[in-house]
Amino acid sequence: MHSYTRAEARQRGKLFRKGFRQALADNVDPALERRIQAIDQAAAERGQRELNALHNVRETDRNRVAQAKAAVRTSSREDKAAARQALRDAEQQLRRSERAVNRAESQ
Repeated sequence: MHSYTRAEARQRGKLFRKGFRQALADNVDPALERRIQAIDQAAAERGQRELNALHNVRETDRNRVAQAKAAVRTSSREDKAAARQALRDAEQQLRRSERAVNRAESQ
């Protein structure tokens, strides 16, 4: 996964267009390719950190769902409705975090 900042995306686009023009003239500057690779590497590292953070959020949400299920099972009759609502909220948050992870992994 790559996570380009706006400035990096803009700069990479300019460098790519410049490299394309140079390729048409059959005279590509190696420094240009190194700059593009440096931008790609920084974006890949940032993307990996973001993906790891999303995985951590998903694990935290899974633990919250498990705790909410345990709370439903152990709650008294009067507290069961509130515990069920907390479980629904935790499951909804887990679905959101799983969707975010899936979107990030598919890019």
